[in-house]
Amino acid sequence: MRKNHKYIIAVLAFITVYFLMLVLLVVCERGDPDAHIRTLSDALWFSIVTLSTVGYGDLTPVTPVGHLIGAVFVVLSMGLLVALIGSVMSFLTSEGFPMFRLRFRRKRDWYYFADFTSESDALARDILRTDENAVIIYGISKDDEIELPDYSCLFINVSPARIVARKKGAGERCKLFFLKENEIGSNIKAIDAHELDADVYASTTSGQEKMSGNIHFFHTYDCCARSYWREHPVAREEDNIVIIGFGNYGQAILERAILTNINDTDFDVSYHIFGDSKRFRQIHNSLSIAFGINERREGFDSIYFHEEEWSAAHDIMRLADRIIVCEDDVQTGWDDMWQLRRYYNPSCRIDLRTNRVAPGVSYFGTNEEIYTVDQIVRTRLNDAARTMNDLYRSSVKNSLDWDELPDQLRQSKIAVADHIYNKVKILLGRKKTIDFSWENIQAAYEAFCRAEKDPEQIDRLRHIEHARWVRFYVYYNWRYGEKRNNKWHENPMITDFDHLTPEQKAYHDRAWKLLKKIADKMKDEQ
Repeated sequence: MRKNHKYIIAVLAFITVYFLMLVLLVVCERGDPDAHIRTLSDALWFSIVTLSTVGYGDLTPVTPVGHLIGAVFVVLSMGLLVALIGSVMSFLTSEGFPMFRLRFRRKRDWYYFADFTSESDALARDILRTDENAVIIYGISKDDEIELPDYSCLFINVSPARIVARKKGAGERCKLFFLKENEIGSNIKAIDAHELDADVYASTTSGQEKMSGNIHFFHTYDCCARSYWREHPVAREEDNIVIIGFGNYGQAILERAILTNINDTDFDVSYHIFGDSKRFRQIHNSLSIAFGINERREGFDSIYFHEEEWSAAHDIMRLADRIIVCEDDVQTGWDDMWQLRRYYNPSCRIDLRTNRVAPGVSYFGTNEEIYTVDQIVRTRLNDAARTMNDLYRSSVKNSLDWDELPDQLRQSKIAVADHIYNKVKILLGRKKTIDFSWENIQAAYEAFCRAEKDPEQIDRLRHIEHARWVRFYVYYNWRYGEKRNNKWHENPMITDFDHLTPEQKAYHDRAWKLLKKIADKMKDEQ
């Protein structure tokens, strides 16, 4: 406020001196019979022409004092011209001009990115494909080292708060994206934006997907893993799957395999893990209930955690039916793949996680696949889980909204929803990927209705769902107990399928019958 006060005083002082000079010019000039400047309007016109460096010459002073005042105007004109040009250039090259342009786009959809990276660029491109009304804003200065995108965008090095303030509540709320993770795995800048009138989306390697208020965290590795298994499901002929790299992406790949890769009762798969698995095994210490850990168990999938480097496991590489290279460091993953191809020559396919599209390579998890509106903003992967929760809320009083669910309950619904895709394939007898349409889901439900009339078939479907259910609970460290005890994570249904009562077996029918409700809702929304 003090700075603005001084600025106003300086402006008023300049105007006062300028006006006094005009009055003095008129007083001195109009006494001379040869004078051209006789009125205040003449003096004002002379000053404007002189200060603007136009110099028409129609009015000129003739007295010594008039010449002096004219000389002052000439000197001032040079300074004003330089200042004017500097101000215009500064306005055009700084944040002033882009902020000025935003003033006229308030009713459009604003998308603010805290950084310009390959990830933000991929998401911005997808936004522009889906929203013709979008305004893309990068919260950094335009740098010569940045390869400028070939689409319309603004580089404005101002805080998100200033961007949101400029929007002034017009149109849709501004969406803020923070795609760079910091050293603790979540994004402090995103948390600092929780009070802004905007929707905040931030990448994280830890924590829950939803926080209170307007903040939405998303796990890029979880999006990657869920998309991977949907696009590349396990085939019946695949017995040995190798996972190289057990950081965030490798753990997510195994987690989703545990929770969703249940396709039949006689479908045994061995997962061979290469990477540091010590902490993972300490956290998930109940996995041996549902898996063979470092051993083969008939009727169960197996997980082998190898302590040696994958490069030393020549026999396993030769026997592999699929190799998934999912190092957190992309360059390390590329090095692994080239070494596999050059020195091991496996007969199976190698799937490589990379952030760039690569010709001639079976890749997954590219920026173009992960950083999309459906994945980040609309969380399309969770649509089925949200639908399930909405159906549940419609029949149960005082049930929680999706955003209010505790993390484990939300993950439970996500696991059920992700396996819906497998259920449809199982019921339709499809081996490859299928469209997740209401027509296919309805056809799958009709197949289930036919299976209900066949004791052997309904028993098989119940067995599959029980295996999925048990695997989810043991992943979250539940164990068998004679009575359900939430505090101690005990449940009487965590046992072999053959040990269940008829009522407990029938409990799993509801997961299959859910297909009907999902199909009906999807049809209504079309």
